[in-house]
Amino acid sequence: MTSPTPRPWLAWLYLALAVAGGILPWLANLDYMRQYGSSFDLGLFVELANANPAAQSLSRDLLVGATAVTLWIVVESRRLQMRHLWLVLLSSVTIAFAFAAPFFLFLRERRLAELARQGAAVH
Repeated sequence: MTSPTPRPWLAWLYLALAVAGGILPWLANLDYMRQYGSSFDLGLFVELANANPAAQSLSRDLLVGATAVTLWIVVESRRLQMRHLWLVLLSSVTIAFAFAAPFFLFLRERRLAELARQGAAVH
């Protein structure tokens, strides 16, 4: 099996998406805290995330999709012997899944490039 061609531009695109995925949800979280109180009431947050069929659709879509991708992240990071899996998983619940998933893809692209360099050094 041939190793994939490194794509450094793709890694940086993933990192830019991670930054956006960290900022945009937290802007909404800050608006939520301004509107409903300065502390983050998780129960109320979940209630509002299920307040109508559109919100339920988005919440359930995120739950199922994020669960599947998180499982893949764990399996893939072990397969590639990646470091910092704990950071990706922690950021998923402390920052946002929209940050963690592209951040993992950034780290993955860097690991694939590292493996390609190691393969080239062997030949």
